[in-house]
Amino acid sequence: MTMVAERPRRRRAFQYTALSAYLLFLAFPLLWLLSTAFKGPREMARLHPTLIPHAPTLDNFSAALHEQALVHSAWNSVKVSVAAAVLTVLLALPAAYALARFRSRLNRVALGWVVLSQIFPLILIIIPLFLILRDLHLVDTHLGLIIVYVVWSLPFALWLLRGYVQGIPVELEEAAATDGAGRLRILVSIVAPLLAPGIVVTLLFSFISAWNEFFLALVVLNDPEQATLSLTLARFLGKEGVADLGPLAAASVLATIPSLVLFGVIQRRLTSGLLSGAVKG
Repeated sequence: MTMVAERPRRRRAFQYTALSAYLLFLAFPLLWLLSTAFKGPREMARLHPTLIPHAPTLDNFSAALHEQALVHSAWNSVKVSVAAAVLTVLLALPAAYALARFRSRLNRVALGWVVLSQIFPLILIIIPLFLILRDLHLVDTHLGLIIVYVVWSLPFALWLLRGYVQGIPVELEEAAATDGAGRLRILVSIVAPLLAPGIVVTLLFSFISAWNEFFLALVVLNDPEQATLSLTLARFLGKEGVADLGPLAAASVLATIPSLVLFGVIQRRLTSGLLSGAVKG
């Protein structure tokens, strides 16, 4: 009996140990970045650097805020990321509903194209994309970058929301249709409220994708005044390829704060929404 009772305990201890090691592995780059942000030049140049700074300093944060237009770039990123996330959800919601509820050959072709579009490498579309934006006079504009981000995020958002729509009982929509509600009314009043967790996840995915994106912004935006945060962070790398590590680490820490705060706020609402749905179910 004692040995039988010991087995679950050992298995649980092994699971907790493995989970802790995995979490530490994931968190280590962020911890090292945070440590570097608080180190002075001499401490960063040591042959055997330590994780915890011996003489923490805020000079790197001061240099990051004064050397580059970090706040202005962060505001540009906020505008572009929020607009791209909202537009992606507004376009994906009715399209995902149609893909989930209507059975036709066109829908099957559309679903196949959504899956196929995820296979194309980004480099394959960047040149035609740039030429189209140039002809539309949208190069060096935030509107052009927002359109690119919406187009890039839309297939995955469609696929994500379609799964959530399929989880909603059709009987609810049939009951609303019996009472005289049209498709638009059903989508807005019945489906959209029940899709709140899915909409939140899609918003979060679209926002973080746009916030962290670098390559498309590098192609579309050339004016430093229009630069997003990811482009400004790249300027900490000098022309000779030597990075100013301290200010770069401090700027990177500041750049991760909005994503972490947003994820923390939305995660609480997402969890409450899921639990609410489970209780109602």
